[in-house]
Order: sequence, then C-alpha cells, then structure tokens
Amino acid sequence: MSPELSAAFAAVFVPNFILQAIARAEPELRAQPLAILEGHPPHDRAIAINRLAELLGVTPGMSKASAGQFGPLAFRARNPGAEEAAHAALLDAAWSVTPRVESFSPDTLLLDLSGLGALFGRHDELARRLAAAAATLGMSVQIALSGNVETARIVARALPGPTIVPAGEERRFLETLPVGMLCPSQELADVFARWGISTCKELASLPVLDLSEGVGQEGVRLHAIACGGGQRPLLLTEPAQRFEESLELEDAVEDLEALSFLLGRILDQLAARVSARALSIAVVHTQFELQPSFENAFDTRRDLLRSKPAPRLFPCTLELPVPTRDAKLLLKLLRLRLQAHPPGAPVQKIHMAAESSLARVTQGSLFVPASPDPDKLELTIARIAAVVGEGNVGSPRLLDSHRPDAFCMERFAAAPSETRGASTQTQITAPALALHLYRPPLPARVQLQQHKPVSVTFQGRAGKVLHASGPWRSCGEWWEEKPWQEDAWDLEIHFFAEPASPRGLYRFAFDGLLNQWFVRGMYD
Repeated sequence: MSPELSAAFAAVFVPNFILQAIARAEPELRAQPLAILEGHPPHDRAIAINRLAELLGVTPGMSKASAGQFGPLAFRARNPGAEEAAHAALLDAAWSVTPRVESFSPDTLLLDLSGLGALFGRHDELARRLAAAAATLGMSVQIALSGNVETARIVARALPGPTIVPAGEERRFLETLPVGMLCPSQELADVFARWGISTCKELASLPVLDLSEGVGQEGVRLHAIACGGGQRPLLLTEPAQRFEESLELEDAVEDLEALSFLLGRILDQLAARVSARALSIAVVHTQFELQPSFENAFDTRRDLLRSKPAPRLFPCTLELPVPTRDAKLLLKLLRLRLQAHPPGAPVQKIHMAAESSLARVTQGSLFVPASPDPDKLELTIARIAAVVGEGNVGSPRLLDSHRPDAFCMERFAAAPSETRGASTQTQITAPALALHLYRPPLPARVQLQQHKPVSVTFQGRAGKVLHASGPWRSCGEWWEEKPWQEDAWDLEIHFFAEPASPRGLYRFAFDGLLNQWFVRGMYD
C-alpha cells in the first residue's frame, strides 16, 4: 500500500441514520433509550431503535404501547426535515475535503480523492479528517478507502471504519460479506436464495457467461463488484450555498431564555457547516411556527368535519453588514431582535436558513489606527436599536425631494479603511458654513415691513434683522395627506441685551399651510 493518495475513492456511511438525524438536533437523546416511530396512532410502529432501547428488549416493528412496557423510553416521530438537514451536513463534511462528491443515498456518500496526496498524504490521515469533520457536525460515520468506488461503498457499510483496502485485495475484503450488501433487486435476490448464493465469494465463483444467460446484465454487474471490480464514474453533486436547519419541539416554548437555548444549538450547527466549507453567514432567515390558540385550535364552520387550521408563521430576518461565523454573535443579535419584536405565541417549530458568503479577509496597516471590529459594532448598534427603536439608529440619507429636512435612516456599515502612503499630502480646504438644524423647528414671531422681515422673537430672545435674503418658495406633495409649502429666509439678526453674542445668522421659514413662522437652524 502506497502511503500517498493518488487515485482512490472514499465512502462515508452513517449507521442508524434515522436515529442520528434525530439525535443531532437533540443531543440529550443519545444518553437514553430511544425509538423512532412512523405512522399514525394507534398504528405507529418503531422503525429504528438505539442500543440502549435494544438492551431493554425493544425490537423494530413494535407498537408504541408495546415498546413502552419495557421501561422508560423516549419516542420521537420520524422527521424527514431532520434527515434532509443531516444529509446536507454530511455533504458539507465531504466538501471540506474534495469537491468531487456523489450523494449515493441519504446515509452514504462517495468521494473521489484523486490528486489529494499533496494535501493529506496518508490514507489514515484523510480518514481521520473526514471522521472529525462529521463528528463536528454531530454524526458518527464509518469510512472506507479503496481504489474501487463500489468496494469502498460496500466495505464502509459492512465494517466499522476507518478501513483501508489495499490495491489488489478488494476481493478478499468482500468475499465474506453477504450478497445482500451488493443491493440486488428483489427478483435477483430471490434467484440467489434459490441457488444457495449467500456470500460475495460464492457469487464471484460463478461463471460469468452462465450468469449472464441466467439473470442478465444485472447479475454480471454484481459479479464484477463481488470480484473487486466494477469501476464507474461518480455522479457529482452540486455544492449548495444555502444552509438549512429545523427543530420541531415536543412542547411549545414561550420563554425567551428557553427559546434562546434552542436557537443557539441551531446556530452552532449552521456555523459548523459554513466553517467546514470555508464560508461565512451573510443573512439568517428564521421562521417560527406558532402554536394555535385554544379558541382557534379547530375550525367549527362545519358541524361534521373539524380540522386544524394551518399554523401561524412568524418570520425574522437578520442581515449582517459583514459575513461572520460567530454563532454567539448571531445569537445575541437574534435575541435583541426577538426582544423588540416577540413572536406573540408559543413556538412549536423552528426553521432556520443561512445564506452563505465568502469569508471576510482584512489586512491592517502600520500607519492607520485600527477600525472598530464590525462584529462588535453591529452588536452595539443592535443594542442601541433595542432601546431607541430600529428606525432611529443608522446612517441618515437625504431623500430626492425639495422638502426641508427630508431624509431616511439606513443600516450603518463602517467604510473600509484606506491605507495612506508616505507621499500623501494634506489638502487644506476653505472653511464653509454649516447649518445646524433644530429638530423640531422652533416657533417664532416675525414682524414684516414691505413683505420683508424686520424683527424677530423666539425662545425669549428678540432682535433686529440687519440683512435678509429671500424668500425661496418651495412646495410639493399636494397629493399626499401631509403636503408642504414654505418660504425660506436667511436672516442676520442683532439681538438686544446680549453683549456676548449680539449677532447671528439663521434660517427662518414661513409655513404657508399652518400660517406660522419657524426657525429651521443656525449657520455656524
């Protein structure tokens, strides 16, 4: 066996996949007897049990009532959503090693390891890396490596890994395995049973020509696999850029602390999956399925038919200015969002989807101070928004309107710092007037002479107008509920009885709809 990985295949198999998919979402179930049920009560049956339930005497096929007689047993209904998420997580673990992955079945993946010798070296090092990646995502796997893809698949399902099949010894590893491991069709399996063919060794010993005449090409294909051959190309799976996890609760959760514990568990799984793919999370979409209220639990519009209404959904979207993998940061931001906008009813199910992005790469400078950490800045802004309201924090942006002081608030994002070279020259610009706006505008009294302001009074201050510039008339939005119309003036005012600051330059406005004067701001 060569220590280098040249042209080889790996198979990753998840034993008891249905159990592991459930236990991945609820890790505490691994320490207690567990049975997975399928069907509708009272006809539901156990389709999978763990080792602790097997020791109690529970067997697959038992009803829930029969299995419950053997002792304290945890029951869970089969969850296709959890199985899909577990299979997607298994794919992420495989993609952390190679992009050439085939999804053979929900519990089995096939990997092409050609050309990875320079990265991973020995076979056992690669097998340990695959097992560690799967364990990080909450699954225990069996791994087999071989120069033949079908041999690797069968050995991974048959033997606890990691198992490395040396070149030329594929037939020896397969000969003791039952012929059912080759996944023959039911018709061909019945033929093998009538012939007395029970192991791969017995199948490999049959003449190929006679087998072809007796059972056709499927028998020839299985014969080649039993002999250690049967090479074929992989049907590659396209890597996904969206990561989804879900959790269905036995009892609805209403308290935010208990809900945060469950959200943290899901976020940890999402962060581990994106990290395995060397990606980061840019957007998190969370959808809560709420428990219906008692008075609305049934639709009584028909006397003969009563049915449960569709569950109410509560969406919550978290957009990040900078992609991150920090699950604790995401949990804090989500908690603040839920504190400001709670679901309003107990949560029965949680579905979370993360949109991925490339990981953030930053490079500091020796001559520029370090900018604030975007993660800490986003958390600080979220805490401020929880106190003052989401619409009252951010970056102001002027609207395309002539209406005075027309602006909106946008999400604040720190601009990337620019590196300054040694030859940067400081440019001196001429000073400019700045208008400091009053919000809200100050009410004022203005005396006119020949349609021009000559004296003003506001905030208990009185003054004489030295110079007046205006008016600048503007109006608009007459079709809206709150139209506007005003005449703006720039006034230089000399205040009486104020020797310290006797003069000032102000922006005044006359509201034509309210028939009142206001002070918009002061020039500085």
